[in-house]
Amino acid sequence: MTLFSVTKKNIQGNFKNYLIYFLSMIFSVVIYYTFVALQYNEEIQTSIQSWKMLQSVFVEASIILILFVAVFILYSNSFFTKKRKKEVGLYSLLGVRKKTVGKMLFYENLIMGAIAVIIGIFFGTILSKLFAMMLLKLLSSTVNVSFSFSIDAIINTMIVFTIIILFTSFQAYRLIYRFKLIELFRAEKEGEQVPKASIIGAGMAVALLVFSYWIVFHPITDQSLVQLSLFLVGMVCGTYLLFRSLILFLLRASQKNKASYYRSINFIGISQLLYRIKGNARTLTMIALLSAVTLCAISIGYSSYYNVEEKTKNMSPFSYMFVSKDANFNHQAKGIIMGDKEHPVQASLDIPVIQVKGDLSDLKYVPYGHSADSVPTKLISVSTYNQIMEALNKKKGNLHLKGELAAAIRPWQDNTNSDYIGHEVKLQLSKGNRTVKLEKMFEKRIVNWTASAPDIYIVVSDSLFADMTKQVKPFFYSAYKVKNEKMTKETSAKLMNLNAKDLELSTFYTAYTEELQSSGIDIFLLGFLGLVFLAATGSIIYFKQLTEAHEDKNRYNILRKIGVSKREIFTTIAQQTLFVFLLPLVIGILHSIVILKAIFGVNLAEKSIIIPIFTAIVAYVIIYLGYYLLTVRSSNKIVYK
Repeated sequence: MTLFSVTKKNIQGNFKNYLIYFLSMIFSVVIYYTFVALQYNEEIQTSIQSWKMLQSVFVEASIILILFVAVFILYSNSFFTKKRKKEVGLYSLLGVRKKTVGKMLFYENLIMGAIAVIIGIFFGTILSKLFAMMLLKLLSSTVNVSFSFSIDAIINTMIVFTIIILFTSFQAYRLIYRFKLIELFRAEKEGEQVPKASIIGAGMAVALLVFSYWIVFHPITDQSLVQLSLFLVGMVCGTYLLFRSLILFLLRASQKNKASYYRSINFIGISQLLYRIKGNARTLTMIALLSAVTLCAISIGYSSYYNVEEKTKNMSPFSYMFVSKDANFNHQAKGIIMGDKEHPVQASLDIPVIQVKGDLSDLKYVPYGHSADSVPTKLISVSTYNQIMEALNKKKGNLHLKGELAAAIRPWQDNTNSDYIGHEVKLQLSKGNRTVKLEKMFEKRIVNWTASAPDIYIVVSDSLFADMTKQVKPFFYSAYKVKNEKMTKETSAKLMNLNAKDLELSTFYTAYTEELQSSGIDIFLLGFLGLVFLAATGSIIYFKQLTEAHEDKNRYNILRKIGVSKREIFTTIAQQTLFVFLLPLVIGILHSIVILKAIFGVNLAEKSIIIPIFTAIVAYVIIYLGYYLLTVRSSNKIVYK
């Protein structure tokens, strides 16, 4: 009998013990292959207009996925290794040479890894079509996805997992050399020391978390990088101390409540948590922080996708807008737009605009690449502004301005959130400069951004605008608002094909499509990676709880023999598992809300933000609930087996 055949029989005879590690490897292969297959899918490449720009995003995401998958497999392997230490010690006790045991472990891991890669690629090929359909659905693409078999994705996956499997196989080979024989037999006894609660550590946990949260809700200053660094350090260190000291301190305190502690067999569950919470502090910290990052990523991606249409309407309020000095082009463009009977024109305007140099030194925002005292500034009369508002909002404009009073429209790229009211802008004219005082501030745009950068727009009184037209000749924007502007692909393409000289053309459809594709890719990548992180964190808790269930099996057997009912044991297991699942989940949700507050810098109660955040949290909790129920069921079966 060869060593290879012994290895084969060992895998077959102990397959149930290897199952958790084996399934985690298959899961990792399926996820990675599915993602890489999407990257090489030609149908996806042809359906995305800006694929070459987005390809680098896919590559970066795949690198993150490789790192995470590698860590996840190594983490799963550590549980598998701990479970096998006693078996390895038995081989050594029976006189098998260390080199032979090491080779056997190496071959076992290698064979399991190879089988996992084959099975993972098979299921990944099936799932790749499903995920491709989901991606194209997010992009509102009508392209039909065919069942494909990507050779490049297979080669890529095999190279990545060959490296990971070889590394874990060498780790298995070194197992017999890393521990003494007595340590191998006492592996299941590790981490059972009596923990000591530190009131100083508990206090520091509270102080660090309160301090990091305070930074977010405190006004951001020019030292934003320092504030961000302090926030991250405080949150990470505070979370670790929370699990290592504060929770331990609270569990110790709960022991002093004798009425609750000795009710039923509560003391069993509390004692189990008390003895293991300190050893699990790093794992629970990692899961809490990873949950926070995952929720933030999914919330941000979904928020961007959820608000695509609203964002596009602000960026391109008109369906079509262009500036052209060619009368022939104007006639052709009007004919194309009016000829589209499926999208009838609801409003059309010729918008007169004066462009002068403006001194914006009194404002906080200055367009990039321009000097504050000489910025191209566009002026619109108040009557024209009211006509535009009536065309866009279907209501009569009611803005009134007199003399040197004016109103500002916040530029698209102004993220300062500053108020322009009360500030002055100096307008440079050939026959003497004029200074206007900003009386009002509007957030909604009135001109398509792509047709007007830099988009510094000021609404002035009719009298002032008329005076300026005597010195500066105005130019005109031709603007059209049509019905169902999201579906004007053919008309937009016809306008683009006219190729008029000096044409400044922008269409709602083009802006909407670009924004939809960008947001669709973002939510897919962030959602995909978030799903992987979620599955991995849930699996880590699942593996850990099942490992502890195996260790506690004999203890629960003794409880049954002294008369403890099955219901009481089940309740204890469920409560312990709920504590381990719920604690990092709640901490992760709280951290994610605070991080989102820091990112958005706005009131999270706004509808455009609260709905994506709430949706992400609910989905996360539901999936975690599934892991919890599975873990309770599996742990209970192990205890009663």
